[in-house]
Amino acid sequence: MDLPFVGDSVDRFVSGFFSIAATLLVFLFFAGIITLIVIYIIDVTQTKQAIRRNYPIVGRFRYFFEHLGEFFRQYFFSMDREELPFNRAQRSWVYRAAKHVDTTVAFGSTRDLRPSGTNIFVNCPFPTLGADAVPPGEVVIGPYARNPYATRSLYNISGMS
Repeated sequence: MDLPFVGDSVDRFVSGFFSIAATLLVFLFFAGIITLIVIYIIDVTQTKQAIRRNYPIVGRFRYFFEHLGEFFRQYFFSMDREELPFNRAQRSWVYRAAKHVDTTVAFGSTRDLRPSGTNIFVNCPFPTLGADAVPPGEVVIGPYARNPYATRSLYNISGMS
């Protein structure tokens, strides 16, 4: 038994679906172009990052790939301290210092700590006896500066370290 108009309604549904899909695709295409134009204008007019200013839109990929590089180096490429003359750890420190961002990195070191003479800080492996203890002398950092810093310890560790 043939149902009347079933094929007609399916055809209308399919053509309506493709019409909406095509309209949506064209809308997304133009929205993408407008987004790229806005990003271009933002990159060209900003003054904080020279790479984005000189290479708008494409310059943004540098920071993305730099972030991803950390994960790829872990498995495929050289480590942070294997490059010469300046390794990735040194360059990262210089970039952070140039941007006036905190240059301290917490949670361990990427340096090889096995060679003899490497400074390793340990919580008092051999405690000093009370009779042998000598009060530390004052250390002045920047004695000729406008505001010299005076302390009684060589190493200062904050409460959050």
